[in-house]
Amino acid sequence: MKKLQQITPELSLVEYNEIPVLEIDHPEVKAKVALQGAHLFSWQPKHTDKDVFWLSEIEPFKLGSAIRGGVPICYPWFGSLGEPFHGTARIRMWELNQYEITKDKVFLRFDLKAEDGKGLDAQMAMELGETCTLTLTHQGAGQANPALHSYFNIADISQVELHGLPTTVFNHLTHQQESVSSPRLISENVDEMYSVENAITTIVDKGYQRQIEVQHINSTEVVVWNPWHKPTSNMTDSGYKTMVCAETARIHSSLNKGQMIQAKISVKSN
Repeated sequence: MKKLQQITPELSLVEYNEIPVLEIDHPEVKAKVALQGAHLFSWQPKHTDKDVFWLSEIEPFKLGSAIRGGVPICYPWFGSLGEPFHGTARIRMWELNQYEITKDKVFLRFDLKAEDGKGLDAQMAMELGETCTLTLTHQGAGQANPALHSYFNIADISQVELHGLPTTVFNHLTHQQESVSSPRLISENVDEMYSVENAITTIVDKGYQRQIEVQHINSTEVVVWNPWHKPTSNMTDSGYKTMVCAETARIHSSLNKGQMIQAKISVKSN
């Protein structure tokens, strides 16, 4: 890790292998954001003793390779709606164009310039403090079907319940609608999409004795993912045990220019 710039006493720019990273060290919160992808991969408010987001312990931080963990921005499309998988935004460089620091939180705004250099494709605004609010705004031509692909840090997947989800889900592995339990328990490879607007998902983590609440604002789907034993790039064989994804998505209802999706995340101890 190499220090590149001290922007303010609370904000510094460092280099993780090939990728510049903005580190936030504030009395109320610590966080890390990679400029590639405007990718928040660490957020820890002062009242919790463990990071809220999961990051692969073997993440290499290589330019042009998506970071495994945190909150990848899948934009302008999710999954295989186009090439590359999950869109281009997570492997492109964004610019930090605004920041504001108060006694309670840090505000950051990142811009993704259009590839032709004319205008913007997207903006990501982050409010980082006791809570974490991520707002992705579509600014490009045409429509977008994005997702905030949040990886959450948990003690043990076998001791986790997901509350607030419907009991009917589209299973991407079997390509069919299925009935599932509520609360949702995970004991196998899951890749499933819940059609539900503006949901609130609560991750009850019995191992860490805490609850993570995710408000999915202006969303039309929640995607739950855990690869279980399936080999996954930049992830150890046991990595699945300490992570679960609960993603904020607009997959089947596109965003028009100026529209946004937002994830508001909070954490509390039991």
